[in-house]
Amino acid sequence: MQTSLFAQTEFAKAMQDGQHVLLMRHADAPGFGDPQGYQLSQCSTQRNLGERGKKQAKATGDWLTKQGITKAQVYSSPWCRCFDTASLLNKGEVKKEAALGSFFDDMSQAQKQTEALMKLIQLERIQHPKAPIIMVTHHVNIESFTGQVLNSGDMILVKVDSSGRALSHTRYPSP
Repeated sequence: MQTSLFAQTEFAKAMQDGQHVLLMRHADAPGFGDPQGYQLSQCSTQRNLGERGKKQAKATGDWLTKQGITKAQVYSSPWCRCFDTASLLNKGEVKKEAALGSFFDDMSQAQKQTEALMKLIQLERIQHPKAPIIMVTHHVNIESFTGQVLNSGDMILVKVDSSGRALSHTRYPSP
């Protein structure tokens, strides 16, 4: 883990205390939902980041660096707008995780997806107890997990228990 002059910010301390994860809603992607017939394996069939979203994701990565987070375990929903957001943060290799995938098209999957997210958080907190963990996902996932609705590009630092359940949170607007 690299440290910097900023490594002692409260944000950085929380990110490295083994009890927090940072969830981020993907950056600005014009439109609403995905086009009918979209395919996860083909970005051209999905709603993607616009220029504003790309700049927003890069600015968030810069903000994280200023907070003392220069490297992290980074996870993304399989959707291209999430993966691109996560990549543009420039905090390390991005791993796609089905547990972060949107259930917007089938809201009956909310409980199942939220339980999968909690399990993912639980496992990652065990495997990487002191590493910052960033998870880029969708508004429905964040709302189901935390009860909070975030705007595109916004973040929520979530304190979790040993089972991956959300205990408390602090919201951070997109820089």
